[in-house]
Amino acid sequence: MEEINYLSTVEEVIPKIKSKGALLVAKSQEDKEMNVMTIGWTALGYIWRKPIMLVMVRKSRFTHQIIEKAASFTVNVPADLEEFGRVLDFCGSKSGREVNKFQECNLAISPGQKVNTPIINFPGVHYEAKIVYKSAMNPDLLCPEYQEDIYADNVYHTFYFGEIMACYKTNH
Repeated sequence: MEEINYLSTVEEVIPKIKSKGALLVAKSQEDKEMNVMTIGWTALGYIWRKPIMLVMVRKSRFTHQIIEKAASFTVNVPADLEEFGRVLDFCGSKSGREVNKFQECNLAISPGQKVNTPIINFPGVHYEAKIVYKSAMNPDLLCPEYQEDIYADNVYHTFYFGEIMACYKTNH
């Protein structure tokens, strides 16, 4: 494992997330319920004098009910998109309500170093983030173009701002 600066990962991970996605893991604090889902959007930046990763989860997703009870999340970007393409597709098209995606995709997990949410144990870049703010979208404030293009179904995201507690690459 190699600790890295989160900003140094942007040019590597954003194109991967844009093309195939990354795996978001959420684990509730109360009942330890856990799920993994594919995300295709994220933002990395510097807010409130902290390194921040923003993830978005639609309220209709099973992960939403889990992350609402979570204190943290992890985002896991595979080094090899070809090797993990099937996993990304599966985790983005199946619901954790009906299937255990960890089991179905043979996803091994490892404990997070700085948060209580695990990472997916594969070669790639891993972010561990403590949730510091969340906000449900207000559709009245959304530009009409996005409303028509992305939210025609009126199912909106909740934004989760996570302070990046650890960022590292693994080769195993």
